[in-house]
Amino acid sequence: MTSPTTEVRSPGARTAWDTGLKVQDGLATLGPDALALRSALDARFAAWGEAGGARAMAYPPLMTAVDLAKVDYFANFPHLGMLAGGLSREAIEAGYPGEVPVDSVPGGRLAPAAHVLPPAACYGVYFDLAGERLDGGARRVTTVANCFRREDHFDGLRRLRGFTMREIVCVGDRDSVLAHLEHFKQKVLDHVAALGLPLEVEAATDPFFDPNGARALSQKLFPVKEEFVYGGSLAIASVNFHRNFFGERCDIGTGDGEPAYTGCVAFGLERWLSALGDHFGEDPAALLQRITDV
Repeated sequence: MTSPTTEVRSPGARTAWDTGLKVQDGLATLGPDALALRSALDARFAAWGEAGGARAMAYPPLMTAVDLAKVDYFANFPHLGMLAGGLSREAIEAGYPGEVPVDSVPGGRLAPAAHVLPPAACYGVYFDLAGERLDGGARRVTTVANCFRREDHFDGLRRLRGFTMREIVCVGDRDSVLAHLEHFKQKVLDHVAALGLPLEVEAATDPFFDPNGARALSQKLFPVKEEFVYGGSLAIASVNFHRNFFGERCDIGTGDGEPAYTGCVAFGLERWLSALGDHFGEDPAALLQRITDV
């Protein structure tokens, strides 16, 4: 296993459109070509959401540790969380760092971190709706966010420390959420078929539930997550059914007072760049034309 600061270059990852693109320590700098392609992809996915009745929203760039603890994030994903904090008062008063070069800040110099960098775009939707009753029926939202995860290794645009995620979320009764997910699953399949991008749909799991609980058993029988996988290993999109987990934890109710169900379709935009560049290997103009023509 590589260290968290190791950069891995995948075969075929360097493509004609990535002039100006740099990836170091899991952080990507996009040049004009890659940025134009990412913007075109995001505009397409956002338009899908709005055409399906989703309201475009933007949420705060940080989440509270309290909110994430409420949905068991630290219990389920302790290795992925990236905290946002500052120097402790004691360190500041002591004049830290003085004349010493800084390549990292020791934990003992930090104040307690009350905020966390967003690990996924959809969490903002659930925290924003906390305490609400959806008397008007299912709520649909589309949002995009810079997301961050402390992975055990990084791999070009395939696996980043910081990345861009577009999501289309449905919150409401079970049938509405399942219909939402089925609609967008087919939307993705139709789109990649028109593009000529080969993907496989694979069942996956997310550890949202107590592994010994009834919902965890149900997850094995009825997958809560399906991924659209390129090249056998790169998931560039997913559909996710959370049942009423977030409805319960965030106190979001349907019109009949029951905890709301939630589901989302997620697109990792830099992963789409990686898959498209690897498969088509075209010049920037041709690749952008392929995206906008479909």
